[in-house]
Amino acid sequence: KDHGDSFRFEEHVGISIKPISEEGTRRVVRFAFEFARANGRKKVTSVHKANIMKYSDGLWLRISEEVAKEFPEIEFEDRIIDNMCMQLVQKPELYDVIVAPNLYGDILSDLVAGLVGGLGMAPGSNDGDTAHVFEPVHGSAPKYAGQNKANPTAQMLSAVMMLRHLGEHDAAQRMEDAIAAVIADGKDVTYDMKDDRNDPTAVGTSQFADAIIKVLGARVPA
Repeated sequence: KDHGDSFRFEEHVGISIKPISEEGTRRVVRFAFEFARANGRKKVTSVHKANIMKYSDGLWLRISEEVAKEFPEIEFEDRIIDNMCMQLVQKPELYDVIVAPNLYGDILSDLVAGLVGGLGMAPGSNDGDTAHVFEPVHGSAPKYAGQNKANPTAQMLSAVMMLRHLGEHDAAQRMEDAIAAVIADGKDVTYDMKDDRNDPTAVGTSQFADAIIKVLGARVPA
């Protein structure tokens, strides 16, 4: 039976289709290399499962290798998705720009967010040919609405990414440095950045923002 993007056989069997196009793959992989070039990155890693999914992920890997030849100054490598997960946990410092199909990227983005403190620390951007939207990786967290409790770091770092995209590199660096300074100090941070999430010294969203603004004010050049 046809159910749109999936097929169902009887009651207890299901199969889904995994479309990967040459055009879409080439566009995404080229964007990764162009991002690396524009931001001084040295390596791009393409993630796949081509050893098993030889047609869909095999196409992804083949196009990745072709595009890599257009950027000889940038190191290229590929990793199988399961091995990539292990590598990021054990040796995250070995990786720079990672490009992957949507499903694998969705998994890896949460994994690496966990390495740096959780989704509250993870900024994001949605990039198109004519428009760019910068937003946190996390959702809206409605259960914390109005409680002055949520960690705004991901939102702030998304703004840093936006500033860099707009060419405002000095402003972006000052903001990023101020955020890092407050987090490193460890005093005026939200509950999820404390060693104990029940630490009574944790501050609220606005107090954390005020601490960053204070550091920014002290660092504004005369």
